[in-house]
Amino acid sequence: MAIKLLVYAGITFVFFIGYMKHLESRSIFFPAKEIELSPKDINLSFENINIRTPDAIGIHGWFIPHDEAEYTVLFFHGNGGNIGHRLDKIMLLNRLKLNLFLIDYRGYGKSQGRSTEQGVYIDAQAAYDYLINTINVTPDQIILYGESLGAAVAIELALKVEIKALITEGAFSSVKDIAKKIYPLMSRFLITNKFDSINKIDKINVPKLFIHARDDNTVPFELGKRLYDKAHEPKNLVQLTGGHDEAFLDSRDKYVDFISSFINSF
Repeated sequence: MAIKLLVYAGITFVFFIGYMKHLESRSIFFPAKEIELSPKDINLSFENINIRTPDAIGIHGWFIPHDEAEYTVLFFHGNGGNIGHRLDKIMLLNRLKLNLFLIDYRGYGKSQGRSTEQGVYIDAQAAYDYLINTINVTPDQIILYGESLGAAVAIELALKVEIKALITEGAFSSVKDIAKKIYPLMSRFLITNKFDSINKIDKINVPKLFIHARDDNTVPFELGKRLYDKAHEPKNLVQLTGGHDEAFLDSRDKYVDFISSFINSF
């Protein structure tokens, strides 16, 4: 009888761990496959880009040129939707005379595969390599921009490659810190995805712009401020008003002005 109880307990524990891993993945990645809109819908010319990663995953993205661009923004979106849901932001950044290169991580949009932490890091590196080797952009022309989860992707990439600058929007310190806020009863020891930006940001020495909504109800401002405080100069922090996904529109003028000033400071 005791042996049966131990077996049942073991099976229950395995199912529990499996469920927690499933819950963790579903809480981090919310991909949408259908791309409903493209830059053409906001009258921007663009090129569809298809990249093959070192682990043989097909990654899709858009390259949106600007005739007067001095810099190219390599843009990493947040955990929900796909690049087709970023047209409002694309339009604002294009007005700042920037080339834009956006990719969908594996599992998002037209990209193949399934999202994992290491997988999206591989995708980011492949996008950077494409800019350097195929489009012939030089490292001192590349600005990494990451929103929310994409900020963690941009920070990881900034550790490995040469860039001109880094912009984060709605960034968090780590997945464990987010989980502590959203799922306070979930054991932090069960979380395998790290996105541990707090232990990376102080190793990045290029100019950095941190953008965060003061009243962000998805990624608390304090987690973004923690990243800013840990970062070394040169750095700037811009506090917007509005929600996690809408602040750049609610504070549009401030958002545009500070990014423009940041770029002009190089």
